[in-house]
Amino acid sequence: MSKHFEKIPGERLYLSPVNPDDAELYAKWLNDWEITQWLTMHSRVIGLPAERKWLENAATGDGYNFAIVARDGDRLLGSISLMNVQQVNRCAEVGVFIGEAEDKSKGYGTEAIKLLLSYGFRTLGLHNILLHVNADNARAIACYKKCGFKLCGCFREGIFMDGRFVDSLSMDILDREFEEITQ
Repeated sequence: MSKHFEKIPGERLYLSPVNPDDAELYAKWLNDWEITQWLTMHSRVIGLPAERKWLENAATGDGYNFAIVARDGDRLLGSISLMNVQQVNRCAEVGVFIGEAEDKSKGYGTEAIKLLLSYGFRTLGLHNILLHVNADNARAIACYKKCGFKLCGCFREGIFMDGRFVDSLSMDILDREFEEITQ
């Protein structure tokens, strides 16, 4: 029996509530420089107990934290979340990552983001969804543009990584823009 549940179905993958039983794999990924260099948590050390606790809170909280699961073999691919949801302003932020190198550049991130955007706009009634990305992360920026995100700001030299400062770009998409690209 699968430990993941198909909350938001897609073509090649689905989004499932996170499962604390996946803590060891997430801890492995979140301590891998190839992954975390692009996340805001690149300098943190994530232990297994801390990751399990985070996943337990995410699984029982009111947030929108999902596992990205491949239909082929019910294999965990990564994580995607809507964070800082503001009901009055109808806006939120998205965070996403794909864990294994061999799963990158295969369209999984694009499909997962489009599923989350559909959920955010059509189910939660959000109006604006924002994300932040390291200006050096060309692969992620291309993915976000493919999903309809537009550059809306730059926090100049807002990220310190590898002994140098890098710009943090802000990108967003409005509900009507998402509807335009999905028709």
